[in-house]
Amino acid sequence: QVQLVESGGGLVQAGGSLRLSCALSGHIDSINVMGWYRQVPGKQRELVAELTRGGAANYVDSVKGRFTIPRDNAKNTIYLQMNSLKPEDAGVYYCKAVLPGWLNGKPSTYDFWGQGTQVTVSS
Repeated sequence: QVQLVESGGGLVQAGGSLRLSCALSGHIDSINVMGWYRQVPGKQRELVAELTRGGAANYVDSVKGRFTIPRDNAKNTIYLQMNSLKPEDAGVYYCKAVLPGWLNGKPSTYDFWGQGTQVTVSS
């Protein structure tokens, strides 16, 4: 059973920082991608940052230069370091892991999501 457990959300003033954590547990042979998504009421969940197996990091333009996505491979954990937070960064942040697998005898991938953690930024 693969599980993602997130932590670290909360309330912060604009200009402040928060660090989210996402720990992946279970039977894991490898991880294709891990990333962070954000959802606000009335909108679709959107990608904020992701980290590939090779270590490449991708960020949505609105967070470039302010957010980073470090990882601890030994703990199968990624983080989202959020600096210089803005009110528009607020939302529920979800961690996602894409793992390789097999489906009907063919290589496939499986998506796993965390439960979400609320980030609130006051102006």
